[in-house]
Amino acid sequence: MKILLTGATGYIGKRLLPILVAQGHEVICCVRDKNRFYIPKEFEKHIEVIEVDFLDQESMPAIPVDIDAAYYLIHSMSSSSGNYDKLESSSANNFVQRINETKAKQVIYLTGIVNDKSLSKHLSSRKKVEDILNSGNYAMTALRAGIIVGSGSASFEIIRDLVNKLPLMITPKWLNTKCQPIAINDVLDFLSKSLLNPLTYNQNFDIGGPDILSYKEMLLGYAKAKNLKRWIFTVPIMTPKLSSYWLYFVTSTSYKLATALVSSMKVEVVCRDPRINELLQVKPMTYEKALSRALIKVSEDKVASSWKDSLVSGRFNTNMSEYLKIPKKDCFIDRRKMGIIDREHTLNKIWSIGGDTGWYYGDWLWELRGFIDKLSGGVGSRRGRTNKKDIHAGDALDFWRVLYANKEEGKLILFAEMKLPGEAWLEFKIINNVLYQSATFKPRGIWGKLYWYSVLPFHGFLFKGMLHRLIN
Repeated sequence: MKILLTGATGYIGKRLLPILVAQGHEVICCVRDKNRFYIPKEFEKHIEVIEVDFLDQESMPAIPVDIDAAYYLIHSMSSSSGNYDKLESSSANNFVQRINETKAKQVIYLTGIVNDKSLSKHLSSRKKVEDILNSGNYAMTALRAGIIVGSGSASFEIIRDLVNKLPLMITPKWLNTKCQPIAINDVLDFLSKSLLNPLTYNQNFDIGGPDILSYKEMLLGYAKAKNLKRWIFTVPIMTPKLSSYWLYFVTSTSYKLATALVSSMKVEVVCRDPRINELLQVKPMTYEKALSRALIKVSEDKVASSWKDSLVSGRFNTNMSEYLKIPKKDCFIDRRKMGIIDREHTLNKIWSIGGDTGWYYGDWLWELRGFIDKLSGGVGSRRGRTNKKDIHAGDALDFWRVLYANKEEGKLILFAEMKLPGEAWLEFKIINNVLYQSATFKPRGIWGKLYWYSVLPFHGFLFKGMLHRLIN
């Protein structure tokens, strides 16, 4: 079967793709930017990648007519625009209009549980998208989930950050709100088993695990799994804005995502009935087991996808091809080079840079820069990296975004997502056993020039020290 997969670069899409390929399907992956979509070699014969922006009707014809079904896995919840609900509706309308012109028999939509008349802006927007998708001339299947627990999921990372960093928590009262978490593996089971299954046509289902827990119980459950003693006290005086700042500064989430999550977490998300479990023969795992599996994946450095690699986790919101060619005109450039002894050794160090490994020299300065960026409303450096040794175009790497990564070629280009009065690139490339390292800054006005000269004194030892450590 030919399956259209939207959101192919997202947390769910990246994990669903290999399952669809293993089932023998030909998968058409919809992406906004091919430059940030990594294709494993074993998948190349089974997938086709097309560039589609669902906010742009002119890009819709790229979707082939002869598809059999489609997954709708896109959202704009933490878009830089405050009107993400309008963006989501516009995307859904454009999607329906094009799918109506194809041979698709079914559309499967993963959304949030809706069981309260007073919905948050986020859940209300998701419900509106579901209504729009229901208007198509195909069979519609909506799978409604609450908190998704898995290595790299936004929920898991927030829980992990809070529990690992705070032995004592004074928290907002919404931590007592009930929810029904579900393991990422079970979400993928429901998604794959619903495909072209008449039992799921023209219906919506709530999917969740067997446990109904408060967010406080989820945090304490993680603490128990990690053998950590934690004390949590809830107070009624913490406003939504304060709650959002609390999440933003303590965890790796962006402020816009924190705001959307806080508004949603006040609403109880519990499944209405588990009838889909019987229909598809899926037995969801407990929260404890889901946590255990996620922790194993993290410890083994086998995180298949992370919400942090989504563009909404940072400030980069355009096609990477526009930034791949590093400018020279009207730029300040710090260039350095040094002969290398062992190419493979140096490449491995470059490909491990950032995250827990650090930047090899002056780590406290990198951390300070990340902290200052966080204080000013930037991404900071808490995103780290998804994998310790593998990086691909589009990945988040501390306060950088990977623009280009080709280990065979020996070239890595990073673009700064921190708040700056200009644009910055960091490039590493190996040519004829010489490592070239360059930091490029394109200032924006007088403040950009002043910024460059203010940090210039640190470049001499910071970049020089990093270059030496990458070689030795």
